[in-house]
Amino acid sequence: MSSLFVRKATGMVRSWSVFDAFVYAFFSINLVTLGLYSFSQMYYFKGGMIPALIISAIFIFFEVIVYAALIAVMPRSGGDYVWQSRILGGAAGFILAVTGWWFILWLWAPLYSDMFRHIVLVPLLGTLGARDVALWFAGTQNGAMTASVISLAIISIFIALGMKTYARIQKYSFYGGILGLLIVVALLLTTTPEAFKSAFDANATSMFGAASGTYDATVALGKEAGAALPLTGGTLSAIFLVIPYLVFFNLWPNWGATLYGEVRGATDFKRNISGMGWALGVTTLLGVILFLAISKNVGWDFYVQAGGAWWNYAWGGTSELPALPVWPYPALLASFLLKNVAVRFILLALMSLWWFGWSGTIFLSSTRVIFAAAFDRLLPEKVAEVDSRSGTPIYALLLMVVPSLIVSALFNYNIADFQSLTLCSTLVIAVTFLGTTVAAIIMPYTKPELYKSSPIAKYNVFGVPLITVAGVIFGAFLLFLLYEWLIDPNGLYGIGLGNTSSIVYMLANYLLAALIYFGFKAYRKSKGIDLDKVQAEIPAE
Repeated sequence: MSSLFVRKATGMVRSWSVFDAFVYAFFSINLVTLGLYSFSQMYYFKGGMIPALIISAIFIFFEVIVYAALIAVMPRSGGDYVWQSRILGGAAGFILAVTGWWFILWLWAPLYSDMFRHIVLVPLLGTLGARDVALWFAGTQNGAMTASVISLAIISIFIALGMKTYARIQKYSFYGGILGLLIVVALLLTTTPEAFKSAFDANATSMFGAASGTYDATVALGKEAGAALPLTGGTLSAIFLVIPYLVFFNLWPNWGATLYGEVRGATDFKRNISGMGWALGVTTLLGVILFLAISKNVGWDFYVQAGGAWWNYAWGGTSELPALPVWPYPALLASFLLKNVAVRFILLALMSLWWFGWSGTIFLSSTRVIFAAAFDRLLPEKVAEVDSRSGTPIYALLLMVVPSLIVSALFNYNIADFQSLTLCSTLVIAVTFLGTTVAAIIMPYTKPELYKSSPIAKYNVFGVPLITVAGVIFGAFLLFLLYEWLIDPNGLYGIGLGNTSSIVYMLANYLLAALIYFGFKAYRKSKGIDLDKVQAEIPAE
């Protein structure tokens, strides 16, 4: 077997505990970064946010079961790629996993940096009195691109330091971020609507130079933008139409699945479910609490209107500048209630830890998929090299960072309407998840020896393997999402057949993956290496 792979073992070290994996999953469905960023964009939907959040979490829990089971059977670096290539075949495994975990993550880079400028740079700079710099970052293309360069540098350093060090960064960020969120919730619950409006108007003017009457102007602009998103109301069909946008935030409790070759105790099915399941459950609960806190004294309608006012301008729906010239970040709005600038800065710094603890998720999981493909000889052997000190596949990291800078420029300067592709970042990964879900459904039947010898073989539902049952339910949910995104009969998501650019962009990614796969397969065959045999074996960690 050693002659099939680049070397006898991957060289990855199991440096994470199950708790580390829980924190990673918790940050992967990040309420403050992905969540608040997504919620503010959903102002035009008509289904209740709280029921949509709860219903989506129920379906996503079946994703947790599928991935927890596959991890227990095959805890290998590369996750989706390894499972799909060993169950569905090499071509399907490589094309689906590489497109979903490598190429499309380049599009996530400017999204991570957009959240970096809105959640970290603008609030902190505004609090320090650097109004012009804060507004430059908030409202200019050059500011957005600079934020991309800074954020990619930070992320690259975090990943290069290795899993063990990043686990420490995660833990500090987790505890500090939770503290900050609790303070924000307390501030929102203990103020009054009159006090909030007064603080909002005063600080919008003093910190960001907004005209007087910013609150009322924001309400008017939000209504003009069509702000309609209710907190709890709406028909069941309207609620389900919210979910395909909402999952931009919470579809990812399995994001660490590609890392479980480096997690101790990964063959324990129940512990895997616990780690990802608690991340999903706690985040959902915190989301409900935050929604209710915003609703109590800020006013849910005002929050939705503020999001509508910002994004309607950012997306080119109007040329009229928002009354509040920065993104309406709830933590920033809550900090307006604090009169002491130093205390306000500390609160926003604590909340910025949600970004720092989350930032590494963009490349950490992806580098392991790239590494696993290189270990199977589907990429140059150099890509499979691991730094002896940190355990990081450095060349795999470079294959993420360099293209991400290019895509960030396309996005930040909106070349070829690149910003309209935002939700493609979720659609392509969902297709990858669907491939893994199909692999999970059929695994007990196509790989019976592997399944029967695994720790999940004893879990059945009326005689049917639990992994198959969970796979069918989650697979149906993914098909619903894909239908809504691609067909988009209600014109809500903007990335389906009606947006030719999005279809071309996604197909180009799959074509690139196919060219790499079949090109390397032919090359290795000319050297006497049969990649079908390579991908029939399970690599040793």
